[in-house]
Amino acid sequence: MSEEKSARPEGTGHKVPAAAAPAAAGERGARPFGPKKRFEARRKVCKFCAEHIDRLDYKNIQLVKTFTMESGKILSRRITGTCAKHQRQVTQAVKRDRNLAFLPYSLPKK
Repeated sequence: MSEEKSARPEGTGHKVPAAAAPAAAGERGARPFGPKKRFEARRKVCKFCAEHIDRLDYKNIQLVKTFTMESGKILSRRITGTCAKHQRQVTQAVKRDRNLAFLPYSLPKK
């Protein structure tokens, strides 16, 4: 059998970069402690239910302010972790504080 030379010159073939090659055991980047762990999100607990607060008072401005963004928007239940009952109270308190000028409706644009 005769050896045929390829039309391509040496060194133009496809090469796998070193970063894409799988790391052998003991090399940098290898995981020494088994399979990858799955991320488990921690369930958020309602702050008011945990502290046994029945009613949120609009006069407690510092507490109500923690449930608003810097721009003045009300934070959602998904972000704060409050239950539906207390989220309604938070919303009512924020709206009352805005009406009484304890909290701004929105911050002025610069």
